Parts: sequence; C-alpha cells; structure tokens
Amino acid sequence: MARLAVTKLILSHFRSHRRNDLYVEKKMIAVWGPNGAGKTNILEAVSLLSPGRGLRGAAAGDFTRQPENIGWKLTSTLDTPSGVHEVVTSGEPEGSRKVMIDGKPAPQVALGRIARVLWLTPAMDRLWSGGAEGRRRFLDRITLSFDPDHAGRALDYEKALRERNRLLKSGEGDAGWFAALEARLAQTGADIHRARSDALALIAAAQDDAKSSFPAADLFLAAGTEDTDPGDADALREALARGRRLDERAGRTLIGAHRADLQAVYRAKGSAADQCSTGEQKALLLSIVLANARALSKAEGAPPILLLDEVAAHLDADRRAALYTEIRALRSQAWMTGTERALFDSIPGGFEDLEVHDDEGMSRVNN
Repeated sequence: MARLAVTKLILSHFRSHRRNDLYVEKKMIAVWGPNGAGKTNILEAVSLLSPGRGLRGAAAGDFTRQPENIGWKLTSTLDTPSGVHEVVTSGEPEGSRKVMIDGKPAPQVALGRIARVLWLTPAMDRLWSGGAEGRRRFLDRITLSFDPDHAGRALDYEKALRERNRLLKSGEGDAGWFAALEARLAQTGADIHRARSDALALIAAAQDDAKSSFPAADLFLAAGTEDTDPGDADALREALARGRRLDERAGRTLIGAHRADLQAVYRAKGSAADQCSTGEQKALLLSIVLANARALSKAEGAPPILLLDEVAAHLDADRRAALYTEIRALRSQAWMTGTERALFDSIPGGFEDLEVHDDEGMSRVNN
C-alpha cells in the first residue's frame, strides 16, 4: 500500500513555537509532555496541511506567536502516493493563509488533493450533546476528506446565503435578485446534500466491513429542508421562493443545507448518541474516525494522516491497546498527544518519540 506521511515539519513563530524542526519516520508518533507545553499546537500545524482552519477552527491571524506578532510559517515535506511534495503555508497577523505547493502558489483546496488528514480533539467530545452547527462541521470534514471540491461548494453556498439573508433583512431586494440567489442556493445545496450522503454511505460500508473493537454508529442526515427533496435543485428553488415572505419575517433563510443535522445511534444498543454515556460517545466518535480512515484507504490507495489529541488519557489500558492495534493495521501515520510517555507503551512495533516541554514561554521539542 502507498504511503502518506509527513517526514519534515518546521514550525516558525507558530503558536507557542518560535522555531522547531521535526523530522519523523515511523508511522505512529507520540507527542508527550506537560499541559500547556505546546503539544496540541504541533497537531494543529499538521492539520493545516489540509484545507480549512485546522483542528481548532482558528483564523489565520490567531496562529502567530505572541508577543512577536510577526507572522507564522509552516514548512513541510509530504510523502504521498503521487510523490514527494513540499508544502509551505503561512500567514500574517492581519492577513489570510497562503499556501505554496512545490514552490508554486496554490489554493487551499489543492491540499485536499495530495493529503487527507483526519482528527479527533477533546472539544469534539461534546459533539452529540451540543448544537447542530458542530455536527455539520464534523460531517463536512468527513465529506471533504472524500471530495476536495466540497469546500468550494460550501463557500459558494455560504456567499449566496449571506447575500439572501442581507436582502431579507433590508427589504430592498427585487424578485429577480432573489430568484438568482435562490437558484444558486438550490443548486449548491443539492450538490452539498448529495456529497454528504455519499460520504455517510462510505462510512457505513466501512463500519459494516470491519471487525473493530469500537462500537458501530448508524449515522443519519436530517436534511433541513422540511418536506422538500434535498437533492432536487428545482424543488429547493421553488421552496425558497415560496418561503420568501416567512423568511423576511424571520430575517434569515429557514430551509437549506445550512439547517442540516447529523444524528447517530449506537447500533448494538439502539440508543441515540446524545443519550449514551460520555465514554460511549467517545467510543462512537473513534469508531467513525477509524471507519473514515478505512474508507479513505480503500478509495485512495493510502490511509489518511490521523491526529488524535489527548485520546489516550480517556481510554482504559485495553481500549488504548485496541486503538493502537487498529491504527497499526491501517498503516496510518498517527500523531497522538498525551501527558506521559507511558500512555503509548502498548503501541505495537514502537513509535516516534517527541517530548515537548515549556522553556520560559517557548515550546521545545526533543526528537
């Protein structure tokens, strides 16, 4: 099977890291050290090798190290099925993120065509009990991992949605203007729904085909379009036109892909995820991420890079060992954080060891 891995990562004025040069070889990487040392910042840097705002959802200006505030830069080497690529991404305190691939400027969406990166963070533990917006983001990350063009569709949809909502609030838009925006919303919304549905089908197949130590989750997409077929652009356009008066009173668009929600059921128990215990919800999330990785490995011929932030601390010894065994079987390069090296002792075949410590407000890494 082809390899997908980061072999070099240089962090410059990124978060707590003034300068750290990391060179790694093995598939599984343990990033360990005390809280606040900068471990998660390393995983966040790797997450920026994919499109979007990274695992914290931060704006480009938030990455720059303080108090210098002079801009940040990540330089990396990616070993991919299509060959070795040099990826540089950077930003200024008040600017947007820039990407260079093999020395040439590139849009962020191009990152999704050379590397797939999946992650799980402690903030995601509240996914099933929190609001629908977080679940949509989670679903769209899954969808983006299979379909890099999903990011462009989502941006087009958001632009049309903002403009329509502005017209609804102002009361100044004419019928032709509304009709043009609604046609864009309907077409991109239908495309988004189909891409999301296709991604969930791939996750379901990966869960059905595998023998995992983590419980399978049945995933359902609530479309957010009431009784209108979410994959029918013409029907969506007509529904938006019919609902214009009601939307004007609300001051926002009340149906569409932006109202969708992802629901999960613990298959073996038949229980909705939000009714499960905290430990069960965590196990369901791990099951979905692992299924996503297996499906990508099958579709792309190489497993994705996995970023698992503080995952080991919330699993007992048996579950940790089971997780490490499944990752090893996937052959994914996994970057994992923890406060102690001992949390990773059960990784089969050994691991790359990155100790992070805080030195007078600056993260240092012993490689």
